[in-house]
Amino acid sequence: MRPVLNHLKRTVCALSLLGLAFQVSAQTRVDDAWVRATVPTQSASGAFMTLTADSDSKLLSVASPAAKDVQIHEMSMKNDVMSMGPVKSVDLPAGKAVSFDPNGYHVMLMGLTGQLKEGDSVPLTLTVENAKGEKETIEVKAAVRALTNMGGHDHSKMH
Repeated sequence: MRPVLNHLKRTVCALSLLGLAFQVSAQTRVDDAWVRATVPTQSASGAFMTLTADSDSKLLSVASPAAKDVQIHEMSMKNDVMSMGPVKSVDLPAGKAVSFDPNGYHVMLMGLTGQLKEGDSVPLTLTVENAKGEKETIEVKAAVRALTNMGGHDHSKMH
């Protein structure tokens, strides 16, 4: 029985390392992905992360089963007026970390299918296209964090 358990442990370890190797070969890295927690009646929230592509690329879309509509938005300031709206894509220059945060680019989850509670995670599917036109799909589990992580910005009033 003991040799079988040791073999099983080695196999599981090898498979997990193989999984890490596949992650390392990805063309775009996603760091610190999180979603803002919501109150029970809230219908929208934001998702935030940092993306780093190994070649010039662009984020084309984001999807999630947690929302009926998912859009990439940009917060901007023009003539002392802050505005927010959807963008078609976001450029990801090679090797440069692009931050998705409450004050710039971010992902809006609209028509939420339920309350997003701190400690849960939200699945996100990112579609990235490189300069050669090759598309990459990245599956991410974004942690749901407390409402206090928004720095005072409440996007739910903007929709």
